[in-house]
Amino acid sequence: MKIDDIYQKFKACTAVSTDTRKLQQGCMYFALKGDNFDGNQFVNKAFDGGAKYCVINDKNALISDDCILVEDVLTTLQKLATYHRKTINIPIIALTGSNGKTTTKELINAVLETTYKVKATVGNLNNHIGVPLTLLSFTKELDFGIVEMGANHLKEIAFLSGIAQPDYGLITNFGKAHLEGFGSIEGVIKAKSELYDFLMQNQNKVFINTDDKKQVTQIANYNNVSHFGSHTNNDCIVAFENANPYVTITYDGITIESQLIGDYNYGNIAVAVAIGKYFNVSSDNIQKAIESYHPDNNRSEIIEKGNTKIILDAYNANPTSMLAALKNFKQLQVKNKFLFLGDMFELGSESEKEHQNIVDFIEDHFEKNTYLIGKNFYKTKTKASTLKFSTYEDLKPHIESLQLNNATVLIKGSRGMALERILTLL
Repeated sequence: MKIDDIYQKFKACTAVSTDTRKLQQGCMYFALKGDNFDGNQFVNKAFDGGAKYCVINDKNALISDDCILVEDVLTTLQKLATYHRKTINIPIIALTGSNGKTTTKELINAVLETTYKVKATVGNLNNHIGVPLTLLSFTKELDFGIVEMGANHLKEIAFLSGIAQPDYGLITNFGKAHLEGFGSIEGVIKAKSELYDFLMQNQNKVFINTDDKKQVTQIANYNNVSHFGSHTNNDCIVAFENANPYVTITYDGITIESQLIGDYNYGNIAVAVAIGKYFNVSSDNIQKAIESYHPDNNRSEIIEKGNTKIILDAYNANPTSMLAALKNFKQLQVKNKFLFLGDMFELGSESEKEHQNIVDFIEDHFEKNTYLIGKNFYKTKTKASTLKFSTYEDLKPHIESLQLNNATVLIKGSRGMALERILTLL
């Protein structure tokens, strides 16, 4: 069946789904295959759950006239998303980067929705499946769609850009993330810049933080750029004031006090301000949006338990974000600090070196109360005062015996470490 015929059926549906556990009545179900599952095996369950059509690639699953047999279900999902994107023809803002993608996406959404009808990527559905699902959730009634893109190997951002075909785009930063797939920081820069390559090839708008020289270099010969940052010759001037602990900036003569900790969040806030200004959102609305945004889902959350303050940043970690979090924690003017740090994943051959670099920084700047969790941190060379645990289970009895009083705690690690579990023990 041709993609335009499938699209006509899609238009008669309420939504799309790839999971029979989360079906919406009247949806179109895509029977994706993975290493450990085959969606074709759940077609009966999909129809029972309310699916209007099922897109399949196994003839044995052809149990109804409402089954749509295709050669490849994932490719069909991606082609359908691009077809839909072209049909509704709304402005798309895309973003990628090593750190801060989701926070930045939510900040941009918060600013724009004060003035426009906007929809953005839900959670971190930012891969070759999530981006198509995001696009298919957009409607022509929207003023903007915001698409987050993630990648762990070269050509992935280029591929996602081809699906989403953004009109505007930005990169939050280049950091030491997914080195196992990218090979080096140079590989990270090349991979993330595939978004800029797409935008420049199509003469579309790029937003650039001029305080980030690596990014400025990537678009040096391109003219369709909106510059933002602290320099006075920028299109949008956003000045960093402090982060003790929350980031405060000034813009258009007003002071904006966010609920985000760490100076590393300055760039995330600044681009949201810049995009708001570019699309004529009032300064008052920009301020209200930034100040009312509250981080959640284990991203730079501040949680208070009695007289102890916990900085929970356990959604993910890489060498760049870990070092930034530690530098921020170091400059906080508080006593009785505790560190709980978990392994950083997907670093490949750089893993041993990068974990040791973090340990060396810790031991240069923190005298005590450091707890390292995970097999990679366990292999590092440490002083006797630095406590190491190969697993979370080994750590548990030590946390349960802690008597925290008027303490400030940083919890950070990769998603697979699930360090938010520490909260229940403190």
